[in-house]
Amino acid sequence: MTAPTRADGTPIEVLLVEDDPGDVLMTQEAFEEHKVRNRLNVVSDGAEALAYLRREGEYADAVRPDLILLDLNLPKRDGREVLEEIKKDDELGRIPVVVLTTSAADEDILRSYQLHANAYVTKPVDFERFITVIRQIDEFFVSVVKLPPRA
Repeated sequence: MTAPTRADGTPIEVLLVEDDPGDVLMTQEAFEEHKVRNRLNVVSDGAEALAYLRREGEYADAVRPDLILLDLNLPKRDGREVLEEIKKDDELGRIPVVVLTTSAADEDILRSYQLHANAYVTKPVDFERFITVIRQIDEFFVSVVKLPPRA
């Protein structure tokens, strides 16, 4: 199966903001098995995520992601802060953000949508279900949804 690409033929760029190495590994495996051409870049804390998105320091040459998978419970800068920063920035705000977190708390769900998350997904603890959820996110945002052009 050929992986979906942008209209210009370039692969879809996904930024995973996740501090749990196990969840990073499972997400990488889901992407590798499902769509080979999509590029998954990983940062492990909120400050690093913002540096990546703003192309600061070591991320000066980073490619702007087409989709962000964002954990809420992150070191340095909390995922809610990162989401707020992304969505209040005119350039970054158009990038779809899927909150992918272990929290099923109503206040986290409500706050994420108030901050303009595009979707909120609770991470399953079961490995196979986790892989299925990642594939579904990828399939929806890459195959179904029309993504905005890169800045």
